[in-house]
Amino acid sequence: MLLKGYRLEIFNNKCMPGAMTVNCFAHLDQDVSAVLPYLNSVLGGFEYVQEPPAVTFKTQGKLITVHGNRIAVNALKDEAEARKIVDWLKREINETWENRSGISPRTKGAARPQIIEILKALPKTNCGQCGAPTCMVFAARVVEGVKGANDCPPLDADSKRQLQQYLSNFEMDV
Repeated sequence: MLLKGYRLEIFNNKCMPGAMTVNCFAHLDQDVSAVLPYLNSVLGGFEYVQEPPAVTFKTQGKLITVHGNRIAVNALKDEAEARKIVDWLKREINETWENRSGISPRTKGAARPQIIEILKALPKTNCGQCGAPTCMVFAARVVEGVKGANDCPPLDADSKRQLQQYLSNFEMDV
């Protein structure tokens, strides 16, 4: 077992004090740097940084970054959700470490969607119904993994299908 425990720190986003979500750091009891290239292969990292090593994943509208000594997660409902995600990652880290001999390590991130291609599918009304001030900001949030095709209320069925198909090429939540 590589990772035995962690200490959770929950905090609000200082840039958005009125945000309805919280963020967390899980301060790890052990350094997990050695597993990161393997974890990147297993979970399909969105972005990989080699020095200092870190891998970022996007899942369920959240960005999760695993560093050698901590895990950062954004857009959480509460501490219970934070613990659920960090406990899942702890299991993934330990399972990946146990099985590393059969995994090819990967030190590159996945290909990313292009903002302009996402913007082509959007209605370009800047209506704000998605929570973003403009369609361009919404497209950037899709690239970041924070938003998906289902988060644009005025998107018609054909455009939604087009956007979902495009995003599926990048292993993005659609």
